[in-house]
Amino acid sequence: MTDHVSLRSGVYADSVSLLQVSKQVAATPGVRDAQVAMATPLNLETLAVMGFDVPADASPNDMVVALRLDAASVETVSLEGALAAVDAALAAASAPRAAGDTAVAPPRTTATSLRDAPEETIVMVSVPGPSAFVEAMDAVEAGHDVMVFSDNVPLDQEVALKQAAATRDVLVMGPDCGTAVVGGVGLGFANVVRPGPVGVVAASGTGTQQILALLDQAGVGVSAALGVGGRDLSAAVGGRSTRTALARLDADPATTHVVLVSKPPAAEVADAISAYAESLSVPVELVLLSADTDLTGGTEALLATLDVPTPTWRRWGVPDAVHGPGRLRGLFVGGTLCDEAMLVATQELGPIRSNIPLTGDDALDAASVLAGDLGDEHVMIDFGDDALTVGRAHPMIDPTLRLAALAHTAADADTAVVLLDVVLGHGAEPDPAASLAPAIADARATAAAEHGRTLPVVVTLVGTRSDPQDLERQAAALAEAGAYVFSSNAEATRHAVALVAPVPATTAGEAR
Repeated sequence: MTDHVSLRSGVYADSVSLLQVSKQVAATPGVRDAQVAMATPLNLETLAVMGFDVPADASPNDMVVALRLDAASVETVSLEGALAAVDAALAAASAPRAAGDTAVAPPRTTATSLRDAPEETIVMVSVPGPSAFVEAMDAVEAGHDVMVFSDNVPLDQEVALKQAAATRDVLVMGPDCGTAVVGGVGLGFANVVRPGPVGVVAASGTGTQQILALLDQAGVGVSAALGVGGRDLSAAVGGRSTRTALARLDADPATTHVVLVSKPPAAEVADAISAYAESLSVPVELVLLSADTDLTGGTEALLATLDVPTPTWRRWGVPDAVHGPGRLRGLFVGGTLCDEAMLVATQELGPIRSNIPLTGDDALDAASVLAGDLGDEHVMIDFGDDALTVGRAHPMIDPTLRLAALAHTAADADTAVVLLDVVLGHGAEPDPAASLAPAIADARATAAAEHGRTLPVVVTLVGTRSDPQDLERQAAALAEAGAYVFSSNAEATRHAVALVAPVPATTAGEAR
């Protein structure tokens, strides 16, 4: 193999564009690996794990071009040819769009773009986190609702933004708001759902999508889904956007029932929001994740209030009959799905180590995640956590880090069961099974070859029949690769937990 690493100083492109560039170059015959990325600390760490030797003076203002050419194909592509492929892909990514009137310069700021905008215009902010506050505040001061898709926004800026919004009766969705459905239109990562009577307020992205998908499976539609950001029910933010969103849905004649979903909230904020919800005219089902509350159970409770029978939640594939001792490894793209899985699994398996731990004692740092160093404990990783998305696209778009972790995990003899999630809908990968299904098959083959055992892979598939990725095709591909696929994350987790046999003691009275 031949490695090439170079820096291009003063050149910038966003992470999604660079992901597409990397994919295009990697598809060039003779190119084994291609990573074109801004030189953020996370990306440098990822390149180091991949074995690339990046110059020590690389900074976030540099673009890194890292190529690995397959020696067996050196006659197929030269380094010059591979670099030409990089240049061509970058040029295509930065080319102006063909349509539109170029005679009028586009607005240069959020404020100027809103001068003549209709009152109901919603502003979506999707810029690097440190730059998001100014753009979002522009929208709030202009009197518009805003969805802040950006992550890595400082907490004090979120509080200031939501304080300003409260004085103007403006709804701030986010920061780090990945999912919303407003006026029948999905924003961010959103499933295609039918119109209906249920409104959703969510301090949770993939939690929202799980509920939307289960409601769709039960034949129930949605009036709106308003994300409020994962920290909104924290003690610092105090549920400011949650109150505004609940009030909006209470006033919406199309909404007859509301479900509020959140990762484990601050207890005092949960009490205050619960009291506020009881003061509304519309009934509110609270799905606040805890050891006793999961997303599927919350959805089933909501269906009961709607007098809609709960269906048997769908599964695809064949469960493995053989399992062995070892550890449960959860590799998630959805933070709420990861949280829910930990809450479910902890009850049977005890502490779970994670980069988003339930308690500080179980914390796993990002460097260990990137290096595939998961130790000999039960582990669940959220690859969408802020620390793993600096300068990179979200793992629902860019699966690189999770696929690498899956390969590491399969090669670890301590791994008894792998638990994954796949989330469909607009904004997500157009065909996640295209890369994940072969990786699952490879993982099972690796475990069989290196350790002579079956490696069960359990997948939660979140999506609706109308999603662009084709739910049935995705499920069939994953099942064909050997995964047992669930539509309910709680059911998938309980199944995975049941497959984990105790690890034999290595010394008298001591389990490994």
